[in-house]
Amino acid sequence: MTDFQATRAMFDLPDGVTYLDGNSLGPLPAAAPERMARAMRGEWGEMLITGWNMAGWMDQPARLGDRIGRLIGAPEGTTVLGDTLSIKVHQALAAALALRPERRVILSDSGNFPSDLYMAQGLVEQLGRGHELRVVPPEEVEAAIDENVAVMMITEVDYRTGRRHDMPALIAKAHAAGALAIWDLAHSAGAVDVDVAAADTDFAVGCTYKFLNGGPGAPAFIHVAPRLIDEVQPALSGWLGHADPFAFEPGYRPGPAIARMRVGTPPVLAMAALETALDIWDGVDMNDLRAASLALGDRFIAGVEAACPELELATPRDHAQRGSQVSFRHPQGYAVMQALIAQGVIGDFRAPDILRFGITPLYLSEGDIDRAVDVLAAILRDKSWDRPEFHARAAVT
Repeated sequence: MTDFQATRAMFDLPDGVTYLDGNSLGPLPAAAPERMARAMRGEWGEMLITGWNMAGWMDQPARLGDRIGRLIGAPEGTTVLGDTLSIKVHQALAAALALRPERRVILSDSGNFPSDLYMAQGLVEQLGRGHELRVVPPEEVEAAIDENVAVMMITEVDYRTGRRHDMPALIAKAHAAGALAIWDLAHSAGAVDVDVAAADTDFAVGCTYKFLNGGPGAPAFIHVAPRLIDEVQPALSGWLGHADPFAFEPGYRPGPAIARMRVGTPPVLAMAALETALDIWDGVDMNDLRAASLALGDRFIAGVEAACPELELATPRDHAQRGSQVSFRHPQGYAVMQALIAQGVIGDFRAPDILRFGITPLYLSEGDIDRAVDVLAAILRDKSWDRPEFHARAAVT
């Protein structure tokens, strides 16, 4: 059994704060500052450029990729780290379209993260071959899969509502129609019991700064199914995805297997911080995490609905359809969230009216959930959210 008391002790959270926003940015692992100092002084400072060999910087993307792979059910050697999530989406989508050259439809849903849709729109325009981005409501994805679809590109857990797609069922339907599947696991990795191998996923991408707690700007990952990796031709043919980067050949040759999905120079310092977060995950069983997450989510839903009848639940009650977040609707959701944050209960807001709360047992207890309910109820009862300072929009919501 996973010891969640032990994992809570491995984070450095401010006193008096109940943190329910790990779905946007995970908290600081307590070991990260010392590890960062060592990377800066002992590695960069002392080793200088020799750190690429002596400190193993060049191997970080594959080494840490395999550690993330364990959390998403990926076989060893099929996940690599680096760059941003948008770049990884572009890589996966471009590669998948090249594998289905006779088809022109990219199927996605209106619950997908907008950045993924932006990348698809940009790629369609760049290719100029008549591709179409077809966006349907989340509940209509399965019915929209047909023989015209080249790629189904879906975020498994809706970033607003926490609704979770049935990944295995949709992948099976896509494959039966001859389409490929790309899954964005930004709100799944470290949050739910993902198994990309069992689901027969073609491509999966995700970030590491949310539930994986890698820190602001932490690098993204990409997974490619072993049956496809030798066919994939990277559209972003970067130096470090070359078969022999230090041969400095004028022409590109893709690296072996997942190495070809590397693009640019690894963000060494960011990966050092991420390494400390992954150390915490070494003691976590994902089935234990999922069970505890659902229990905390149920407690939060029951508490809020009992104390805050003016809020409308936006998250599915059904465990099979729920990720690791709970969202409620309120017409003045932004102001309500700012009032909550001022009281030390940190969630976030998503337009137009979503109060969003990340639920993770790695550092949240039943007591944290109960405090969040009490503070939220008091803010709504007293209407203390209705102050000018809480209505003023900041750049990041």
